[in-house]
Amino acid sequence: MMSDVDFWADKQKADLAIKELGELNDLVGKFQEVEDGILELEKDFSENKFFEVRRKFRQLELTQLFSGPYDKRSAILGFYPGAGGEDAGDWTRMLFEMYEKYAGRQGWKVAVLDDNPNRMTLEIRGEYAYGYLKGEMGVHRLVRISPFSAKQLRHTSFALVEVLPDLPEVEESRIDIPEKDLKFEFFRSSGPGGQNVNKVETAVRVVHLPTGLIASSQVERSQISNREKALRILKAKIFNLMQKEKVRELGELRTKVKPEWGSQIRSYVLNPYKMVKDHRMDIETSDAEGVLGGDIDIFVEAGVELLK
Repeated sequence: MMSDVDFWADKQKADLAIKELGELNDLVGKFQEVEDGILELEKDFSENKFFEVRRKFRQLELTQLFSGPYDKRSAILGFYPGAGGEDAGDWTRMLFEMYEKYAGRQGWKVAVLDDNPNRMTLEIRGEYAYGYLKGEMGVHRLVRISPFSAKQLRHTSFALVEVLPDLPEVEESRIDIPEKDLKFEFFRSSGPGGQNVNKVETAVRVVHLPTGLIASSQVERSQISNREKALRILKAKIFNLMQKEKVRELGELRTKVKPEWGSQIRSYVLNPYKMVKDHRMDIETSDAEGVLGGDIDIFVEAGVELLK
């Protein structure tokens, strides 16, 4: 097929065919890994090997449920504290670290795009990252003895997790934002951005004035690169909002918007007992420390099945 002259006549079609072939080869390779693992277990069983093979099989099983157009893409996670002062801010940071650790367990790459306590942003780059994590979007509730309370009182905190796909260039190019609708702010990067950290204003924050949507980036070494990254995130937010409001033209988004809080999806109780419970699927575990340490597979995988 690829040796035919006609195959290369239409470059776009040829590129698509090559991409599909690569995906099929990748799928076959994953099946082969599971099969080889089972054969090894038959020869020499070990508990560690068993759980490794089971994990690979489960991942393969879940990938068959990913039918969304962006499920295979990387993900951008935003974290917003609710009411509650220091407790809410600390809870937002805990969630940020939980997903950062989960991504590490998955072998994905992570980058802190914005560490502003009021709107922390984490980029997670890996195959099917968005497909796995899109079900994590919503309000997360924490109940614990407040470390900020001199009287050791129990406190309830809320934080919102926003999950966006890293848009393909073709989708991103369709969102043409007038320059007059954008406000750029420049500040010093406080994260691991290279030698210019805290010396040069390389970090960029961009505001979409008609809607009030905000996106930031400080992970790149130059202001130009951070500007491009922040615009990509902003376009993903606008694209997501357009889909929710079922509008076709950017100009129709003229109302100031706020993150959608709605009802909570999960509770994390650390006192008077330990329990993490997902209210959508009635799944729970008493291993709260493990969950906050990034072991959230039971919730993420159930979310994939819920949204299939």
